[in-house]
Amino acid sequence: MFATVGLSVAILAVWLYLGLLQTVLVSLFLGGVYLLLFHWKWCYVSMITAPRDLRALWCYVKILWTAKKFSSKNWTLPDIFHYTVLKHPDKPCFLFQDEVWTFREVEDFSLRVTAVLKKYGVKKGDIVGLLVNNCPQMPALWLGNARLGGITPLINTNQRGNALIHSINVAKCDVLIFSSEYQSAIQDISSQLDPALKLFKFSHRRLNTNNKEVNASGDGIEDLTSLLEVTPPAPWTLADADGFLGKLLYIYTSGTTGLPKAAVISNSRYVFMVCGLHNLSLNKSDTVYCPLPLYHTAGGVVSVGQALVFGCTVVLKTKFSASQYFPDCAKYKATAAHYIGEMCRYVLATPPSPADKQHNVRVIFGNGLRPQIWTEFVTRFNIKNVTEFYGATEGNANIANTDGTPGAVGFLSRSFPKIYPIAIIKVDEVTGEPIRDSRGLCQIAEAGEPGVFVGKISPNNPTREYLGYVDKAASDKKVVRDVFSPGDSAFISGDILVSDELGYLYFRDRTGDTFRWRGENVSTSEVEAAISGVADQRDAVVYGVLVPNTEGRAGMCGIVDADGSLDLGRLARDLQRDLPPYARPVFLRVMGSVDMTGTFKMKKTDLQKEGFDPSLVKGDKLYYLDLKQSKYLPLGPEEYEKILKGIIRL
Repeated sequence: MFATVGLSVAILAVWLYLGLLQTVLVSLFLGGVYLLLFHWKWCYVSMITAPRDLRALWCYVKILWTAKKFSSKNWTLPDIFHYTVLKHPDKPCFLFQDEVWTFREVEDFSLRVTAVLKKYGVKKGDIVGLLVNNCPQMPALWLGNARLGGITPLINTNQRGNALIHSINVAKCDVLIFSSEYQSAIQDISSQLDPALKLFKFSHRRLNTNNKEVNASGDGIEDLTSLLEVTPPAPWTLADADGFLGKLLYIYTSGTTGLPKAAVISNSRYVFMVCGLHNLSLNKSDTVYCPLPLYHTAGGVVSVGQALVFGCTVVLKTKFSASQYFPDCAKYKATAAHYIGEMCRYVLATPPSPADKQHNVRVIFGNGLRPQIWTEFVTRFNIKNVTEFYGATEGNANIANTDGTPGAVGFLSRSFPKIYPIAIIKVDEVTGEPIRDSRGLCQIAEAGEPGVFVGKISPNNPTREYLGYVDKAASDKKVVRDVFSPGDSAFISGDILVSDELGYLYFRDRTGDTFRWRGENVSTSEVEAAISGVADQRDAVVYGVLVPNTEGRAGMCGIVDADGSLDLGRLARDLQRDLPPYARPVFLRVMGSVDMTGTFKMKKTDLQKEGFDPSLVKGDKLYYLDLKQSKYLPLGPEEYEKILKGIIRL
């Protein structure tokens, strides 16, 4: 207060005696002195992070410019893709196995889809579900539907039974297109599907346009591939849809904690996610390697969108192979490669090979590269740049590590915090509810203090809008109000992050995954990383389990030992060295394999329900940590009862 008053008086005096120019110069000098004296830390951080922040700011400006350009034309993805096709119709758009699909061929296929669907009555607002494996035709199928103004749910191809029925019903599908290899999965649930649901069977083959007859499938299901062969492409016109802000896709959450929810992706949201990565890391001349499933945001939006919006060539794979990751990159001359979840750990676990560095990959991008293996990975495979990013499919807050700082998933600008309104807010460790100040507003977490990541919602800004899920009730649960100012709202991610002094953000855990044991918070992701690191990069999934008459949750680890080579004695010794006592798993479940989501995240819901009860755990071996011997001992029905009665102390 006194310093501000004194500074104002000094400036006024200079103005009266020396004039305007000298006043400006003296004011700048005094302002600099003031900042150095009273805000030297802010000055230091701003100077260190200026290149990072300015680069990200320029990227954000380009995203806003692109969004404004498409918004002014009210284009949808089919319109944007047509503009891309006109620039280089004969350039390879998708490389798949030994096939090369040019931009013209992809659009031609999508126009045939438009013609067939229109013939069968699909119109603006209809929901056409896709249960189709990775192939160049898959994006063309939803582009063809989008041209009619239809919305396409991208259904996880691993789903069967009730989960598949749920995905079809929650999206309210009018039509379902499925690959022929999933016909048995559809037949298994056919009696439980709405009789009004129109089914099309799709075969992965190049169209034979000389075919003049539709093949009879013999099962009453329309053969979409045959229909496409005999149907000329629809004439190109601007899409009959709700424009740039209209709905485009439904993409399901990965389902790590139960049945998946259908998140709404608009045309503007699609473009925002694609532009964010491209402006940071890629060029239009890049060839992008994508071994990820196209039914998820990472593969179907971030990677495929590089072709649709910017004209990159994208390499598609039917499924991920750790041993073929970099050999494939060399084969297809990829200059950028996508990863997600545990992929990098699997690739790192392959035997060293000359192929490790015989590639042209300039940058890898994705989310899930663990800090514990980051440096080893980029050194072994000679990766010059890593763009680790973070964001939820259903959310509005995406961030990225723009300068390759190991382990960081993004950053908060300490210099321009309000330009991109995101924050880490304090939450109750038990309930996950935001902690508020005397005004009722959320409290911002300090550097080094864990909190939940939020992004302010601004409905009139395409980069800040929140569309949520198809289920409105589920959407509302992800919104927190009165965050930065009274009456505002923000998307709350449910993820625990922590920032350092420079604003770099590091992922800690999911709010539901962190548990308390012996009065301490245990981060499942940190324990999983430690266990994998000392156990030859095995799959390890950590969760808390309830023990009767015991406060908190005891740590339990499901660890894969497919060949029986796991040394429990060594594991116990290594964990004693690397983890504090409260973080060491009390129980072990040694498994032959662990269920994974399509985005290479390990499922833990069923494991957590079964806990350490031998009567519920079938086929796997259970162990408990003996505190006196500091070793894992077999856990059977007798030991289980002793634990419940407190005879065996944990």
